Amino acid sequence: MMEPLYLAGSSPLHRLPAWLKLLALMAAGAGLFMLRDPRWLALAFAVSAALVWSTGAGLAAVWRQVRGLLWVLLAVALFTGWFQGAVEALAVVLRVAAMVGLALAVTLATRTSDLIAVCERALAPLERIGLVDAGKVALALALTLRFVPEIWRNFQEIREAQAARGLGANPVALIVPLIVLTLKRAQEVSEAIDARSP
Repeated sequence: MMEPLYLAGSSPLHRLPAWLKLLALMAAGAGLFMLRDPRWLALAFAVSAALVWSTGAGLAAVWRQVRGLLWVLLAVALFTGWFQGAVEALAVVLRVAAMVGLALAVTLATRTSDLIAVCERALAPLERIGLVDAGKVALALALTLRFVPEIWRNFQEIREAQAARGLGANPVALIVPLIVLTLKRAQEVSEAIDARSP
């Protein structure tokens, strides 16, 4: 199975079991949404950045993963700042940045196959009583992890192709092909999950 973000290493974060990292990530996510003080959120962001650095990821690799988020953060900051003030806007940006940093650190330090195995084990009790198909959910997770990075690659390729045709400033010429490709891949993911059904 393709490991889109995983970096092999021996850092303390690498050595932690996958289930513990996922549990800590969920707890941290809940905790971040309870924090309101930008000073504490800035500390959380610093911790997340340190964890990403501890995985051995280079600055260029990290930048490739997060650069698309900067426009989203800017839009959220402007919207929040306009309606709720600068302090709340700063808190929102730091909260999202810290959460993304923590999730990126976990992804960089954990094999996709290990994350999927944890999900299967966690869902096993629900499967036994017939509420879910743990295998299908795990497969959906695996395909999603492989699918999401492709969206960014498709965006880059379409942008370069449209720029070569002189359409770089035309948002429609960029967005429409991206939507078509994304829907096509989503359909492929859906068919792959359905094919697993007995």
